[in-house]
Amino acid sequence: MPSQTLKEINARNLRIFKHDYLSEISGSLGDLGTFLPIAIALSVNGTVSLASTLVFSGVYNILTGLFFGIPLPVQPMKAIAAVAIARSFSNGSIAAAGIFVGAAVLVFSVTGLLRWFAHVIPIPVVKGIQVGAGLSLVIAACTSTLRPLGWVSPSWADNRIWALAAFLALIITNLFRKVPYALAVFVLGLLFAIIRTALAAHLPGFEIWHPYTVVPTPHQWKVGAIDAGIGQLPLTTLNSIVAVVHLASDLLPDVRTPSITHIGLSVAGMNLLGCWFGAMPVCHGSGGLAAQYRFGARSGSSIIFYGALKVIIGLLFGETLVDLLKKFPAAFLGVMVIAAGLELVSVGESLNTSGARDLSIAGNGVLGNAEQHLTSGPSEEERKRRWTVMMVTVGLLVGFKNDAVGFLAGMLTHWAYELPTWWEKGRARWSEGRLRLR
Repeated sequence: MPSQTLKEINARNLRIFKHDYLSEISGSLGDLGTFLPIAIALSVNGTVSLASTLVFSGVYNILTGLFFGIPLPVQPMKAIAAVAIARSFSNGSIAAAGIFVGAAVLVFSVTGLLRWFAHVIPIPVVKGIQVGAGLSLVIAACTSTLRPLGWVSPSWADNRIWALAAFLALIITNLFRKVPYALAVFVLGLLFAIIRTALAAHLPGFEIWHPYTVVPTPHQWKVGAIDAGIGQLPLTTLNSIVAVVHLASDLLPDVRTPSITHIGLSVAGMNLLGCWFGAMPVCHGSGGLAAQYRFGARSGSSIIFYGALKVIIGLLFGETLVDLLKKFPAAFLGVMVIAAGLELVSVGESLNTSGARDLSIAGNGVLGNAEQHLTSGPSEEERKRRWTVMMVTVGLLVGFKNDAVGFLAGMLTHWAYELPTWWEKGRARWSEGRLRLR
C-alpha cells in the first residue's frame, strides 16, 4: 500500500477522532458482546491464554486501524470456539485449528481464489449471509445470554430488569445516535463487575505477561484441523472476508474499501502468528463491523484506541482478569449483541434498491460483475427472484446454524432461476456455430 495512501488514511483517522472521540471510543467497544464471552470461556478452560489473546488481538486491532482506516473488528473464530468449548480442547488443538485456517486462507489469497470466489457470488446470496448472520446473533443473544437470566437473578447487577433497562436505552439512542451508548453500558457494567469481584475478594492484580509458545503434536494437528478448522473455513471465507468487504462498502461508501485479497492476507497473518503463542484464533466479522458502526465508530481510530487498551491490560494484568470479566453483566452483553444483529439485518433492506452494489455500479462493484448491472432497475419479477434467493440463504443459514448450508441453498436457488437464460444462450451459440459451418 503506497505511503501516501497510509498517510491519508491516518490523517482521516486523526481528524475523525479529534472531531468526535466519544463516538469513536463508544463504537470501539461495540463488539464486546462477542469477544468477552468467548474469550472468557476459552480462558477458564485453559484452552487459550487470556493475556496472549488480549496482546495479540490488540496489536491486530491497531494494525487494522492503521492500514485499513475503518472500524474492522478482530473477532473470535466462532466455529472453532464452539467446538473447542464443547470438547474442552487443549491449547495445542485450538492452535492447530487456527493455524490450519490461516494457512488455507493464505493460499486462497495469493492464488486469487478469494477474488474469483467473491466475483461469482451473486449479491442476494451475500446479503443473505449478512442478514442470516445478524439474525443468528439476535437468536444467540436471546437464547444463550438473556433467557437464563431471572428477574432478580443471578445477581442484583445482572438480571432481566437490567436487560430491559439496557434495551429501552438502546431504543432511545436510536433517535440520538451521538449518545455513546456502548461506552456508557461498558463503564456501568465494569463498575458492577468490580463491585461483585471485590465482594468475592478476587480483584485482579499486576501480572506481567510472560509469552510462551504452543507447538501442536501430530494428534492435535489432526483434531484441530479436521474437527474444527474445516468447519470454520466456510464461515471465515463467507462472513469474515466476502461479506465484511461488501458491508464496509455499504456502511462507509465514501471510504476506500479494503480489497478481498488484503482482508484475506490479514486473517491469514493474524492466525499464522498469534496461535503459536496461545492466542485465540481470530478473524474479521461482518457482525462486529455492524456493531462498531452502530455504536458510533467511523474510522480506524476507534479500533486503534481499543487495541491499545487491550495491549496495556494484557501486558499488565493478564490471566488475573478472568474472574473480573466473568462478573461482567450478561444482561448488558446480550443487549449489545442484539443491537449488532439488528444493524446487520438492516443491510437486507437495500437488496432491490440503488444501495445494492450490483444495481448501482456497472461491473465495478466490490462483488459485482457486468452481467449483474441493471441500468433501469430490476423488474418486479427480478425483485421477487432476488428476494427469494436472499431469504432462502437466510432461512437455511439460520435453520441449520451453518453458513455453508445457507450459501449452498442460496446458490442453488440462484442457479435454478438462471437455467432458462443459460439454455437460451446455449441454443443461440449452437445455432450460430451451425450457420458458420454452412
